[in-house]
Amino acid sequence: MLNNITPVIITYNEEPNIRRTLAKLLWARRIVVVDSDSTDGTIDILRSYPKVEVFSRHFVDFADQCNFGISQVTTPWVLSLDADYELSDTLTTELQSLAPTDTTSGYRVKFVYRIYGRALRGSLYPPRIVLYRKDKAIYQNEGHGHRVSITGAVLPLAAPIFHDDRKSLAHWIGSQQRYARQEAEHLLTTNRAVLQRMDRIRLAAWPAPLAVLFYTLIIKGCLLDGWPGWFYVLQRVFAETMIALEIINRRLARNR
Repeated sequence: MLNNITPVIITYNEEPNIRRTLAKLLWARRIVVVDSDSTDGTIDILRSYPKVEVFSRHFVDFADQCNFGISQVTTPWVLSLDADYELSDTLTTELQSLAPTDTTSGYRVKFVYRIYGRALRGSLYPPRIVLYRKDKAIYQNEGHGHRVSITGAVLPLAAPIFHDDRKSLAHWIGSQQRYARQEAEHLLTTNRAVLQRMDRIRLAAWPAPLAVLFYTLIIKGCLLDGWPGWFYVLQRVFAETMIALEIINRRLARNR
């Protein structure tokens, strides 16, 4: 099965992360990387791996980059990864033993969130469809993120992927400001009836940061993870607060 899978990675200034991602993909015959005009050492690192083929492409949106990456794949299956993902060894073993039927079009993977290598007891990061048939998938934008639509059955995998983003805090804060604007625009322009429960809470603005604080600390158990847990909790509360501020600001400006 591994010979039928091509990993696809979207990168932009991922020097602190990309080596760890590639180190878990040594089994791949070819790795497709779509780089969005990185200005750090990302390209130099990528070119040091013979199996990596880099496509430099100006960033328009995530869905556009991902769909372009899929178009460069020649194997039947795509393994879609962010540049801060690390495959667990158990997941690689599981992928190797897969024998999908004709009706199976994709596989969903759960995540273990790490802060500088320290695994948290829980997080808000949801399972994602990361492995799918090339001819059954297309990406669409959704808020500040993107979502893959699969034609056919999607099954769960047992082993996890580790998420561990080690880019600077300043970089993360700048990204959250941009994401907050995009997420607020998505929430305010989408029919409320089709929004998920968490999105409706976000649309109310003020409850979301408080709900995330309680949920991550108590329900997900981050209170027991020491400073890494508090770091993650404060990140999530900050992100939700930025979205709430964007929504309230737009409502006030509209009323004026």
